[in-house]
Amino acid sequence: MRRYRTGMEKIMLMLLALVQPMPADSGAEVAALTDIHKRDLSCVAAFAIVASEQERGIDSALSYPLLTERGRTYAGQVGERVMTETGQTREQVRDAILAAVADQQARVKNVAEPDEVVAGEMAKCLPLLDAELPAKPKPTLNQCAAMMQLAYEEVYRREKLSKKAQDLKTLTFVLDSRAREVMRAEGKSGNESDIILTRIREELSGEAKSQPALDIDHCFALAAPKKKDQNFEH
Repeated sequence: MRRYRTGMEKIMLMLLALVQPMPADSGAEVAALTDIHKRDLSCVAAFAIVASEQERGIDSALSYPLLTERGRTYAGQVGERVMTETGQTREQVRDAILAAVADQQARVKNVAEPDEVVAGEMAKCLPLLDAELPAKPKPTLNQCAAMMQLAYEEVYRREKLSKKAQDLKTLTFVLDSRAREVMRAEGKSGNESDIILTRIREELSGEAKSQPALDIDHCFALAAPKKKDQNFEH
């Protein structure tokens, strides 16, 4: 069993996103989980595990939308809904998710094609995620280079060369270099590339408050070590 063998740390991080325990009500009855609750909690577990594999760079997990941010938010919303509708505690909801993880581990154990089991689970869960938390638009490579530059400048103004600023500076360098490489292959000069990237930074900065947020997680994927024959859209 390769998939679902780990991921507990990611699951626990997502559980921390659940709302704080509700005030105790000694007269309140605790209802059992419905089939819908069990389905949603199982999806929380699946997203946590796949997000963990995505962060470790496992190719089969990267075939799905990046789930770190949306999966964590979804976990919080599902957890709050289940607690509100059943009266169960945060700890009980956490245990239900861990039980869902154990169930998924059991289902992929000793099967010939574990990825097919995962695909079936994600086919059920991703539409639920999209309905509750629509995916953000994916930025282009040029937009990612500009976004990361703006993020670095903002952090640098606050923290100077902190660890976070240094990490952003590195990501900015990688994305900027790759964006320029693509434009150079298309015959654009260095000056033309400068103008394009500057214009995009100005557009992003000016539209930040009026336009939907772009999926910055996609930028981290574009900054990952390059694979052969990898093409970038810009």
